[in-house]
Amino acid sequence: MYNLNVITTLTGCVAIGFMSVMNAQIPIVEEVFFTTDQTRENIDSPASWYSESGEHLLFATSKEGHSVNVFDGANGIMLQRIGGQGIELGQFDRPNGIWVIDDLMLVVERDNRRVQVLSIPEMVPLTSFGEDVLRKPYGLYVRKLAGGEYGVYVTDNYETEAGGVPADSALNQRVHRFFLEREGLTAEGEWLEAFGETSGEGRLFVVESIYGDPQHNRLLVAEELEDAEMGRSVRVYDLDGHYTGANIGKGIFKAQVEGITLYPTSETDGYWIITDQSKTENLFHVFDRVSLGYLGSFQGKYTLNTDGVWASPQATERYPKGLFFTCDNDRAVSAFDFSEIFEALGLE
Repeated sequence: MYNLNVITTLTGCVAIGFMSVMNAQIPIVEEVFFTTDQTRENIDSPASWYSESGEHLLFATSKEGHSVNVFDGANGIMLQRIGGQGIELGQFDRPNGIWVIDDLMLVVERDNRRVQVLSIPEMVPLTSFGEDVLRKPYGLYVRKLAGGEYGVYVTDNYETEAGGVPADSALNQRVHRFFLEREGLTAEGEWLEAFGETSGEGRLFVVESIYGDPQHNRLLVAEELEDAEMGRSVRVYDLDGHYTGANIGKGIFKAQVEGITLYPTSETDGYWIITDQSKTENLFHVFDRVSLGYLGSFQGKYTLNTDGVWASPQATERYPKGLFFTCDNDRAVSAFDFSEIFEALGLE
């Protein structure tokens, strides 16, 4: 629909972007439902889980409620609240990023400076890790390893004492990598390394959202610095922590680069969906999984100020291409039908 891709080489780096979306007609896709309104809770990030029996749960972190809230993934009705403020396992202190894989839920707690692991659907806390190295963690990505263990990547937006962005030389620990083993009701996380460029286009100034694609050896990290030259794009690293030279979306994002998710259409193909967070014109930009080229944008009818997003491609009778979950203005999670998104953008 908007296949006007531009690939520009800048000082040896590749910027994958689009000439302009300022004058493009952005389609509006109406939400199919919202979760229970929780205006005072500062809802940040969603994730969903399907059981083999067909149960569908939707989770959302509540930063002010110090909890993870659980909803019915088919209609948004609230089912239960997990946690409460504290330092013990099963409690949270300003939870932010969340990830669901197999029957595990991992939650980043900014103010406890850790990642907590719980089992689904029992919601039993298994372990926490990262307390000795994380300073101000926000987002995470988790992948299954060949031996059945998990690789965990956590963004760390540590600041100077004055609350600013650290000097370039101190940006080398923006992402931490951990090794997670699980056996029954026990689990253990081990720190492996931290990484981040300290010069050039790959520097990570303000970080939160992160998402990986093992099929293409890519790790996408949202650069939230609201600066047209240094920020407003997604840095592309590989899974070993090396900057690839590519930045996605430069010239496309108008506001703040936020949530990232991947909708797979095959083992190797699919679509990246990345939030352009705004309280007035909140957009979702879509990029090709393989080429990283820009494919189009859409916006919700009501959804604004989106932080985290989550693609749930699981087909159901009502939603044959699955659901796209987005946080709506800190108060709720909104759901979109992927069939309607793809139709609006002329995609399959």
